[in-house]
Amino acid sequence: MKHVEIYSDGSSRGNPGPGGYGTVLRYVDAKGMAHERELSQGFVQTTNNRMELLGAIVGFEALKGPCEVDFYSDSQYVVKAFNDNWIAGWLRRGWKNSQKQPVKNVDLWKRLLAAVEPHTVTYHWVKGHAGHDENERCDALATAAADGTDLIVDEGFTQNV
Repeated sequence: MKHVEIYSDGSSRGNPGPGGYGTVLRYVDAKGMAHERELSQGFVQTTNNRMELLGAIVGFEALKGPCEVDFYSDSQYVVKAFNDNWIAGWLRRGWKNSQKQPVKNVDLWKRLLAAVEPHTVTYHWVKGHAGHDENERCDALATAAADGTDLIVDEGFTQNV
């Protein structure tokens, strides 16, 4: 099974406001050749948490087959959902949180669960803005996307407003 590293970050200028995600995928093939791919996109109006989720989603959706993945994010929202089993509780309660309120961003959580399903994933939290090279690169991609001119509509955000 291929081993891939995915680094991801999200950004929102205002919360909500214009936002973007940045994702870096790394893979070393059987010949020892390193491959890297960067993904980013900006949105007209969204939230930071939606961009954190979308950065993870596009990373996993870019994989072409089942992989062993080390996923890195400075988003405790994303990492703890898996490592602390929040998702299992949400599913057991019909997408309600522990306070019996609807889970926010269900559209993206469902998409992320489908994207990670074929993979073996280890989730790692990294401190943001602390000199972690890959996290800094993802942050730069996300903020550049949020500040860019090629912004698209986050349909899930507009449907949940």
